[in-house]
Amino acid sequence: MPSLGAMPAFDGRIRTKKVTPAAASNTAVHAAVTDNGGTQTVTTAITNPDVPRNVTATSGGIGADIKAIQVTVTGTNEEGATISETLPIFTVNTPTTVVGSKIFATVTSISIPAHDGTGATTAIGSGSKIGLGDRLSRNTVVAAYLNNSKEGTDPTVAVSSSAIESNSVLLNSALDGTEVAIDYYRS
Repeated sequence: MPSLGAMPAFDGRIRTKKVTPAAASNTAVHAAVTDNGGTQTVTTAITNPDVPRNVTATSGGIGADIKAIQVTVTGTNEEGATISETLPIFTVNTPTTVVGSKIFATVTSISIPAHDGTGATTAIGSGSKIGLGDRLSRNTVVAAYLNNSKEGTDPTVAVSSSAIESNSVLLNSALDGTEVAIDYYRS
């Protein structure tokens, strides 16, 4: 009889992650900081994400003063380990929102390089990617629900067997302050 190979290491049960995230907001983590001509490191007036989720940065103010800079966010992941992420580059001379991919449980500092002029601002927000709270080696998400309604389109899932902050779920529907439930097998 031919060998069937190793069987998957599933424990036979579906796990459910439930959270109630607020709608994504461009200023949920820190209100807009006005450029002062130098790099600014912000460590006060930071509001941690309401649930473990990704962060965003939004440039604003006078468009001509916006430079193609990259904001760096430091904080902790869902296990309390320190993590850092350099967000994508802003579009020069254009108000832009850039989206991070790592999941932050807390934010402890934000480094904002100087723009081209002091009329530019930078705000840090909460994104729509929700932390799964587990390391997955492959996408084992079975279903996602928003306010007890099953999503008609499968969520976008990012996985990493080594970095818990790289495991996330992005629903097809916009977050709205109601419960999100994600059913998955732990891999």
